[in-house]
Amino acid sequence: MLPRNVRRAFPWILRVWWVVLPFTAGPAFAHALRDADSSVQAVASVGLWLGWAVGLAATLVPHPISLTTLRVVAPAAVVGAVIAAVGSEASVLAVAWTAVGAALAFAPDTGIWCVNGPAYPNERRFPLRAPGALLVGPIELAWALAVAGVAAGPLLLAGGHWIWGAVATVLGLPVAALLLRSLHQLAKRWAVFVPAGLVLVDPLGLMDSVLLRRPQLRSLGPAPADTTALDLTQRAPGLALEAVLSDDVEIVLVRPGRSQGDRTTAGRLLFTPTLPGAVLEEAAVRRVG
Repeated sequence: MLPRNVRRAFPWILRVWWVVLPFTAGPAFAHALRDADSSVQAVASVGLWLGWAVGLAATLVPHPISLTTLRVVAPAAVVGAVIAAVGSEASVLAVAWTAVGAALAFAPDTGIWCVNGPAYPNERRFPLRAPGALLVGPIELAWALAVAGVAAGPLLLAGGHWIWGAVATVLGLPVAALLLRSLHQLAKRWAVFVPAGLVLVDPLGLMDSVLLRRPQLRSLGPAPADTTALDLTQRAPGLALEAVLSDDVEIVLVRPGRSQGDRTTAGRLLFTPTLPGAVLEEAAVRRVG
């Protein structure tokens, strides 16, 4: 967890890094496109500037949509820099700068800053880690197909491949929209401190949000290895926190492919925030658990 003063300055670090991106990676992209047709150069240049502008807007407006945007656009910049380095003279600066930018986009503090943008003044949101099963391929594949769905069609049309370009555009854009919507669900999973207590919000695992009321939340801390608590982590990596309640709460778990969930009750719950230390710090300030 970053020191408090660094946490306050973190959004500005992200913004400055993104603002400088055209000067560090731009020449490498321009050099890689020098032998392409003028129409391909024009479309690629417009796409690169558009991606940069969208990313810049995301750094200026904290919102869960901004978080999804950064985590889609920043890795695309890394891939573009690597391709440019392989296809022409290697630019270590371009690859390194885009890689650090992607690391900043995926930093837990970026997630906390973005998801708290539209939060009420008396609440504090902490993102949950992505389910473990999605980290080993599905997220990366969805991201790659979404980016390809947006970029492939216009580039093929600019290169004169009218049939393939039309097919890629007609099929790629709806698929990209669907996949981006799915990826955005990852930015809407939080543990939220509110005046009434602690709320767990997870559209991937819970049919409805779960409110753990302040009077019934007996303790909140790192989960012991032999815990028998209801596991809501979905095998996410990292330190899991255990909430111990004075009485059971009703929970409706998501059943993939079905509109009806599984109802159960539990007096102990496990969840995995991206910054468990920050969650415990906030709990201590609010005297929760």
